[in-house]
Amino acid sequence: MLSDRVRAAFYQMSGHAPTVVASAPGRVNLIGEHVDYADGLVLPMAIERRTAIALGPATGRSRCASAQFDGVWQGTLAGEIRPIRSGSDAAPEAWINYALGPLAELRHLGVDLGEIDCAIVSDVPPGGGVSSSAALEVAMTTAALALAQRTLSGIEIARLCQRAEHRFPQTPCGIMDMTVSANARAGHALLIDCRSLELRHLPMPAGAQVVVFDSGVRHRLSDGGYASRRAAVEGAAKSLGMKALRDLSPESLPASAPVGLEAISWRRARHVVSEIARTACAAEALAKGDTARFGSLMNASHASLRDDFDVSVPEIDVIVEAACAAEGTFGARLTGGGFGGCAIALVRADLAEQVIEHVNRKFVARFGRTPNSFATGADMGARLE
Repeated sequence: MLSDRVRAAFYQMSGHAPTVVASAPGRVNLIGEHVDYADGLVLPMAIERRTAIALGPATGRSRCASAQFDGVWQGTLAGEIRPIRSGSDAAPEAWINYALGPLAELRHLGVDLGEIDCAIVSDVPPGGGVSSSAALEVAMTTAALALAQRTLSGIEIARLCQRAEHRFPQTPCGIMDMTVSANARAGHALLIDCRSLELRHLPMPAGAQVVVFDSGVRHRLSDGGYASRRAAVEGAAKSLGMKALRDLSPESLPASAPVGLEAISWRRARHVVSEIARTACAAEALAKGDTARFGSLMNASHASLRDDFDVSVPEIDVIVEAACAAEGTFGARLTGGGFGGCAIALVRADLAEQVIEHVNRKFVARFGRTPNSFATGADMGARLE
């Protein structure tokens, strides 16, 4: 079990057992992509892949060991906690920002842990579009609060982790990933209104699973593609005279780019406006158990992400096309920020392996390798282990 592995890693580093262990899940977004920063609706679910963190007080300098990144960071948490800057996101110390950020935000709330030992073990694929970063941040926050014997609500944890990701990795992310990682309910998707942060738990269809296909194309949202899309969306809202594109219905969206709005920004806006409407429809379909309708909306979402938002890649498109052609698939789409990462398919649970085999054959024929994949149900959010 992940909790046993992280306890063992902590003991190996420190020579004693941890004081607390917490874990938080990665996520897939079923529908509602690139709309959270437009005050939109999103419909993610937590996956059965988690990040576990063990914490305890240190006798000297703080240490943090990551099995996933095969690295150990050492430093002090006295004074102001600052981001670690390096020349490459692949540098051994870059991952530590996702752990230090929440500690810095907790410090601003008066939660000071002193020097700590920390071990991190995860089976959430990094850079694969299933939010390994939010899983780490939420797990760290949950563990640190337990160590300090303090509590925050799930929404407060999500807001704190969003601030941490803005300040430390410097990714201008929305709040979806942290919210589902902190608040998910087992067996349910989570409809999040990103304006009000109202949450609605919706049961996943009986007899269905989500298959996650890793394209093998690593993405780094801090590289600039994410930021440029967000800037285009927010700029389009400003050009159209509104606070956010959430306030624009598909019917009121201009048929072509109005004066003062570039064509590419108009296409970005068209995706966001239509995606928010699709997500509302998908939530009602899920509430009614209409899996076929839900799948068709997933397919439409992918086409919009590919054609209007330009965040898909050939590897993702091949996975989606192959999955949709397989018996037992209700729908498929890119999930996450795009530019690589993962695609998902909602499938009949009894045919999940057949869908995976069909996708693998098509992918190997095109790219000469097999994508990593796994089937998952909807897991619960952050918890103490």
